[in-house]
Amino acid sequence: MPKKRKRSLLGKLPKPLHEVDFYLLISVLAVLAFGLVMVLTAGSVRGYNETENTFFYVLRQGKWALLGSFFALIITRIPYPFLKKFAGIGIGVTLLLLVLVLNSDSAVEANGASRWLKIGPVNVQPSEIAKIALILFLANYLDRYPVKKLKDLAWPALILIPLLALVYKQPDLGTTLVLVFTAAALLWLTELPTAWFLLAVPCLGAPLFYLIYNTPYQWNRILVWLDPWQYASGMGYQITNAEIAFGSGGIFGVGLGRSMQKFGYLPETYTDMIFALIGEELGLMGTFLLIGLFIFCFGRAFYISRKCPDRFGRLLSFGIAFSLAIQSGINLCVVTGVLPVTGITLPLVSYGGSSLVITLVEIGILLNISRYSQINVPHLGSFSMPPIEGQTLRE
Repeated sequence: MPKKRKRSLLGKLPKPLHEVDFYLLISVLAVLAFGLVMVLTAGSVRGYNETENTFFYVLRQGKWALLGSFFALIITRIPYPFLKKFAGIGIGVTLLLLVLVLNSDSAVEANGASRWLKIGPVNVQPSEIAKIALILFLANYLDRYPVKKLKDLAWPALILIPLLALVYKQPDLGTTLVLVFTAAALLWLTELPTAWFLLAVPCLGAPLFYLIYNTPYQWNRILVWLDPWQYASGMGYQITNAEIAFGSGGIFGVGLGRSMQKFGYLPETYTDMIFALIGEELGLMGTFLLIGLFIFCFGRAFYISRKCPDRFGRLLSFGIAFSLAIQSGINLCVVTGVLPVTGITLPLVSYGGSSLVITLVEIGILLNISRYSQINVPHLGSFSMPPIEGQTLRE
């Protein structure tokens, strides 16, 4: 392990400069509201067929949104350096949950994958927790220890390799890629030579290709991606129907709630493939609107990261912003046929309790950090924070 930097675990707790970033908050709420509307229309048919309740899925999504917003609100009031205390505990609990989801009677299997763990009345997806646990762990480690040589990464590698292996084993290639890209992005901010990253591409890419080639369903997805219409009645059914949805929508869409694909033609219309339904009902204009909201939201998050006054906050906020951005990018590329199909949700839009709650918790951390970042925010009048005596900004 490299020599620890001369600083305490928390240091002096910073003093908020202003309230949470208004622009990030509004853009997130806009995407969340957009997502709830689309879950309502995308899940209406299946909800009625299964429960005779058209609003079944949107009501459940709304409950998860309220729960996630509650956690996010709490997190915005806790000085973010305090989160360092949970870096080790978080990664340890995550590894335990990932082991249990593969070797426990409480594991819930769906579509050939074991990704959920039944805890009491709810199903928890440990791979979603792994996203925030990895970011917090790496941000804390890279803040406390200087990483200048490859050997300095020996300790985090002992943690990250089992984490990635357990997520991949579920199997969950999409989330594994998000974790790998996020870790690489955080390590890019260290003092490691660029040559090491260039060398890592073939070193990691070759084993990954070997694993995919020797996993029949994953290799079949590659073949389908190359020529989906050749397999339109079988393995390419999902992606070809997504293309039909986009084609049917045209420029302005067939109209909100008037999708034909949700009547049993396109699988996962309210989860992984919800962007295709947006293209069908709202057309090219609707997809551009959502993409524009995402660009503004993530752009603001990266801006907050750049203006954060300390290294830990910059790493934490950058990791969260990059993770959400790369997950969104992968989902959009999959649904539009740019990448092979892999099961990964669209943040804040797709139906899913664990995904939505964890995403809102991450947004809460970003809003927390925005209170201490030197950014321009509109004056919110009576909502401004009172000064906290005895606290100063870390240098």
